Amino acid sequence: MPTYLVTGAAGFIASRVAEMLAQSGATVVGVDNLNNYYDIRLKQHRRERLSRYDNIQFHELDIEDRSAVHEVFKAHQFDAVFNLAARAGVRYSLEYPMIYHSTNAGGNLNLLEEARYAGVRKYILASTSSLYAGQEGPFVESLPVNEPISPYAASKKAAEAMAYAYHHLFEIDVSIVRFFTVYGPAGRPDMSYFRFISWIDNGIPITVFGDGTQARDFTFVDDIARGTIAAAKPVGYEVINLGGGNQPYPLMVLIEKIENLLGKKAEIDYQPFHSADMMTTWADISKAKQLLDWEPTTTLDQGLEKCVQWYRDNLPWSASLSLETGRVPTQDAS
Repeated sequence: MPTYLVTGAAGFIASRVAEMLAQSGATVVGVDNLNNYYDIRLKQHRRERLSRYDNIQFHELDIEDRSAVHEVFKAHQFDAVFNLAARAGVRYSLEYPMIYHSTNAGGNLNLLEEARYAGVRKYILASTSSLYAGQEGPFVESLPVNEPISPYAASKKAAEAMAYAYHHLFEIDVSIVRFFTVYGPAGRPDMSYFRFISWIDNGIPITVFGDGTQARDFTFVDDIARGTIAAAKPVGYEVINLGGGNQPYPLMVLIEKIENLLGKKAEIDYQPFHSADMMTTWADISKAKQLLDWEPTTTLDQGLEKCVQWYRDNLPWSASLSLETGRVPTQDAS
């Protein structure tokens, strides 16, 4: 069976990718630096789930540390690298642009260099729909994405460009997967749905930036994980959208659905729209359907029900989780 490296393995998406790979019988080597960008208990919660699998090894290390990354590659022969580690979040990249660049671009380069010299032929890189800012949706992969509007998006663009260079120069097969508003149980507390569930359930006013008409192409985490694994097939070099692929849902619709699931009404605190945010994300997933035989199978209603159920199943612990994010980061999955 194959052996895979999964970076950011205690993160939201990467932990599900690692688990699905392990369930397929593969050996998974997961790495994560367990930083405190958000409540570390969430990462420990995901890591504990991974610890149930004998075929998952976990190493606490930072992909920015070239020598540590080298030791991992020296100890294993990888069939593919899933680089899902990233500094996540648009707004906080404005506060810590150097850190976002050093992980998302520099850490990515460390992995590409080690893959090059270790003879790893397949590289899967997680990227972002934030690159499509200013374009008309639905977003197709051939759109020019040369004007990122946040340091986070710029750092992901840099990572994509370097991955292409290594494909061109060293014949590494590369799949770039651009994620669209991923949600699901045990997600990131800087995501709106996670906060809304907690705030509404506890009677705390929820913060909405703008008028709530901004819309997102919500995609359930298990669908994203399946698509990311499917992208491990040989493709040469391809950029592939992984998103809901349907008409995007406005934020106010998301709030209404959560209200209905909780049986409680939200008190809304409207704040000015943030200039680094996008009004709408909307994925054209034609390439993913054709190239990967992939499309999402979980509706927003089904996915939100699972999120609320996870929250309830883990009470009172889940209600005690801090929703504060943006501490000076100490690699976190997108």
